[in-house]
Amino acid sequence: MFGLVNDIGIDLGTATCLVYVKGKGVVLNEPSVVALEQETSRIVAIGEEARRMLGRTPGNIVAVKPLRDGVIADFDLTEKMLKYFIAKVCGRRMLLHPRIAVGVPSGITSVERRAVIDACMQAGARRCYLIEEPLAAAIGAGIDFSQPSGAMVVDVGGGTTDVAVLSMGQVVVSRSVRVAGNECDEAISRYVRTEFGIVIGERTAEEIKIEVGTAWPRSVRRTLEVRGRDLATGLPRTVSITSGQAHTAIKETLETMLSAIRAVLEQTPPELAADIMDKGIVLTGGGALLHGLDRYFSHGTGVAVNLVEDPVTCVVRGTGLALESLGSGSGRISPFWSGQSTIGGSMP
Repeated sequence: MFGLVNDIGIDLGTATCLVYVKGKGVVLNEPSVVALEQETSRIVAIGEEARRMLGRTPGNIVAVKPLRDGVIADFDLTEKMLKYFIAKVCGRRMLLHPRIAVGVPSGITSVERRAVIDACMQAGARRCYLIEEPLAAAIGAGIDFSQPSGAMVVDVGGGTTDVAVLSMGQVVVSRSVRVAGNECDEAISRYVRTEFGIVIGERTAEEIKIEVGTAWPRSVRRTLEVRGRDLATGLPRTVSITSGQAHTAIKETLETMLSAIRAVLEQTPPELAADIMDKGIVLTGGGALLHGLDRYFSHGTGVAVNLVEDPVTCVVRGTGLALESLGSGSGRISPFWSGQSTIGGSMP
C-alpha cells in the first residue's frame, strides 16, 4: 500500500519521539530508544519495544538512546530510528516523500542543526525544515504572539529546558539549558545510591519521579517502595522513598532550570516584561508534568505560571501546524523559518 502523507511534524525528543501528520494530528508517540546487538550492530527493536528492554537485556544486546540533551549523539541510529517511525506513519512504500519539520532546542549549534537535517533527508524526507522548540510549543499551545506584545514560554523536555520570550512572531530573548527530565532521573539514582546504598535502573528512577517526585511540597506525603541491588551484599533489597526525599534529590536540578528562567527575564525589555507579568509564563513539555513545577517556577520568579492542556504534545502539534501554514501561504507562520531555522535541500 502506498503512503500519501505529504507533511509531517516531528518532536525529536531525547526521551520520546512524537509525530504529527497533517489532517490526522499526533499519530505516533514512542520512546527514542534503539535496541541492538553489540557484536553485529544489528537492530533488534525500536521505540516502545526497545524501551521495555532497558536494563533487562542479555549481555550481547544493549538498549541505546541515540539522542542526548536534545541533540543527536549517534547519527546512524537516529537515521534508522527516524526511517522506522516515518515508515510506520507513511507506509513502507511512499508514493511521495514527505516534507518534514522538526522541533529543535533553541541553543543547538549549526553543526547539530545540520546533523538533524541530514538524518531526516537520509530517512526519506523530500524537504526538511527546523523550528525552535519554544516557537513550536507556543503555536501548539494556541498562543498568539504575532502582535507587538510579549509572551514567555518554558518548554521542559527530557534533555533540555528551553526558555523564550516571543513577540511579533519571533524570538526576542531565549536560553536553552541541557538540564531537564532526564537529569532529574539521574539525580534520583545518585540520591538512592548515596542515601540507601542501593543501585536502581533508569526505569525505576523515572517511576520514582512520576509517582512521588515533586517540585513543591505535597499536601499529603506519598511513599513508594522500590527495589534495587544492595551495594554491600550484591543482593536485591527494597526501600521506601518519600516525596520529601524525591524533592531533595532533584532540588539542584530544579534550581538550574529556575536560573535559566530568571536569566531570560533579566534580559527581557521592560515593556515585554510588563506583558509577561500580565499574561503569566506558559509551561509546556513532558517535564512540565512533574508535580508542583508550575508553583515552584511561580514562587521563584514572582510571575504566574500556567500549565497548558496536554503539554507533552505541544511542540509536535506546533511543528505540524507551522508546516501546514508554510504550505498554505499564510504569512503568520512564515517568519518562524527565516533566520531561526535551516532548510534542507530537495531530494533528487
